[in-house]
Amino acid sequence: MTTMNNSIEILAPCGSLESVAAAVRQGADAVYIGSLRFSARAYAKNFDGGDLKKAIDYCHLHGVKAHVTLNTLVSDEEMPIAVQTAKEAYFAGADAFIVQDWGLAEIIKAAMPDIDLHASTQMSVHTPHGAKILYENGFDRVVLSREMSRDEIAEVVNSCEIETEVFVHGALCMCVSGQCYLSAMIGGRSGNRGRCAQPCRLPFRVRGGTGYDLSLKDNCILNELSELAKIGVTSAKIEGRMKRPEYTAMATAVARHSIDNGKADKAETDRLRAVFSRSGFTSGYYYGKTGRNMFGTRSKDDVVSATESVLADIRAEYKDEVRTNAVSFTLDVHKDSPALLTARCADITVKSEGATPEPAGNVPLSAERAETQLAKTGGTSFYAESIEVNIDDGLTLPISSLNAMRRDALAKLEKAITAVPERRYIEPVYKTSSAVHRAETGRYRAHFRSCDIPDAFRECELIYVPLFSKTEEIVKLLRRGFNVGAEIPRVFFGLENKVQKKLDELKNAGMTDVYCNNIGAVSLAKESGMTIHGGFGLNVFNSYSLDFIGKTGVTDTELSIELTAGMIDRIYGNIGTGIVGYGYLPLMITRNCPNKNGHGCKACHGKSTITDRKGNEFTLMCGSGCTEMLNCTPLVLSDKQESFTGVDFMSFHFTFETNEQCTEILNNYINKSRPQGQYTRGLYFRGVE
Repeated sequence: MTTMNNSIEILAPCGSLESVAAAVRQGADAVYIGSLRFSARAYAKNFDGGDLKKAIDYCHLHGVKAHVTLNTLVSDEEMPIAVQTAKEAYFAGADAFIVQDWGLAEIIKAAMPDIDLHASTQMSVHTPHGAKILYENGFDRVVLSREMSRDEIAEVVNSCEIETEVFVHGALCMCVSGQCYLSAMIGGRSGNRGRCAQPCRLPFRVRGGTGYDLSLKDNCILNELSELAKIGVTSAKIEGRMKRPEYTAMATAVARHSIDNGKADKAETDRLRAVFSRSGFTSGYYYGKTGRNMFGTRSKDDVVSATESVLADIRAEYKDEVRTNAVSFTLDVHKDSPALLTARCADITVKSEGATPEPAGNVPLSAERAETQLAKTGGTSFYAESIEVNIDDGLTLPISSLNAMRRDALAKLEKAITAVPERRYIEPVYKTSSAVHRAETGRYRAHFRSCDIPDAFRECELIYVPLFSKTEEIVKLLRRGFNVGAEIPRVFFGLENKVQKKLDELKNAGMTDVYCNNIGAVSLAKESGMTIHGGFGLNVFNSYSLDFIGKTGVTDTELSIELTAGMIDRIYGNIGTGIVGYGYLPLMITRNCPNKNGHGCKACHGKSTITDRKGNEFTLMCGSGCTEMLNCTPLVLSDKQESFTGVDFMSFHFTFETNEQCTEILNNYINKSRPQGQYTRGLYFRGVE
């Protein structure tokens, strides 16, 4: 487990060089920055190769770490480019990579062993077993899901040695990060690819709601940093790489004050709210208090509060360079020898040679005058801690020479401090891209929300029922000849022990198969000795991720629902693959139900609707403490099955269909019938940005 202490890293978001300077000067211990590609904030300014190096060097000059985000899903074709992007940041001196894609993480770990690997919050890790399996597979840190409570965070911290990173301020997505497909499905812009269009901030209404029932206030637990430090959390992460430098500066300053003084300063927090908020802030998830108080929008008052006067005052606080490096100077001025300035900073020593001194005509160079010139380190990161001057009597030296030696010595120190230590790089071997075709077709699996299964589905190679179904009902299905597996909830905050107990119970009852949409679920199922089948929530987007998932114990998996048919056809690895072939696709999974911003949850009985500004109705279905928002039209591929000859199976995800409808749908797939009524092909033939 992580050692508990009273220190916690302040990790600030930076979308520009100005933001980097603002964060460092306001007290950040680390920053995270994105390259121009493969960053989950593709619409932030981000950094090209030259600016990335400048940003990293500036951080290192001040003893601040620089973490580089490569936290999007990557296709097979993009993998060499993504690795090259990582390689450039690696040799520029990056301290860590924040990664979402399983395959990219595996390649980085093998090719660039001298860098830390952080699991992005896009990996949806929120349980102790999720953290453990990451640690066992070479990750140094996990960025935990934003929805976790204080007790849930502590449980993960105490579970293993992996470092933990917790979001302490900034925007809250309605959906669990990594599990949102809303922007992709309705606009073709994927959050998992860094291009979320934020449709959740548009009007969506539940009965009795405000009309913005997918929009949460910004998270703020900056007052709790001392508590997080005591729990043992490694890093306090501020969200906001797309926001202005003044926001980065103010959020960092509030965090710094909170750590140094035990709590946040109210006046500073009010200024932070003036710079950016959505109807104020919320700490609901941290305290386990979800509900209407967590919802908010960007109102006119929020916008106009960021006056130029407020912003100018904040800019004034970080406009000047901070002097973080103590330097000791020794100046030697001796007859018939060039003047020599020796500068020491920590364990680095440099020398700078100046002009040869001449006999003084009138006033010789005094030690006091030399010290005055050498102490002029303004505009740099250095300050003169001590100055020793050794001057022979009767000599003079141009002040310009003293200044030049000082500038040269400081430049040499700066270069030495920011030099990147020698790093190992092992050239990766990439897979040869080629279409994979399998002879067998028509292998189906089906997911149901209850144990009331039509007889026709005995022909499916697997059917899944909810994990928390009654064990006796599952036993009846097994006796009726169904090959039954249990579906672990896609997310299960605070339920790990309950999940583990139920898995053991089902194993003893004769069940052998389990369906996992989360890496934490995979770890639990592996401990229970079950045969593990992966779900679309694992976001397997390429052949390399497929191999990684196989290494964790998964025998086969559904691929990402954001892949095109052509991309799917080219993915291959050591385990079987399948696709979601039918269903009302889940667009979001949320811990704070939208109905809590409306009439509440008492009357919905686990099923309700939410309506967008165009009048489209989306079903909300609740269970295991979370709510899924389903697409308004079903995905249907009954007549398109020949487009997916490269997969081993096709899954039906039934939600509210009747038994008669389920049987009819199965027959349509067996007969390859053309669909009737409204339907979608999902993203399989149009793809995403």
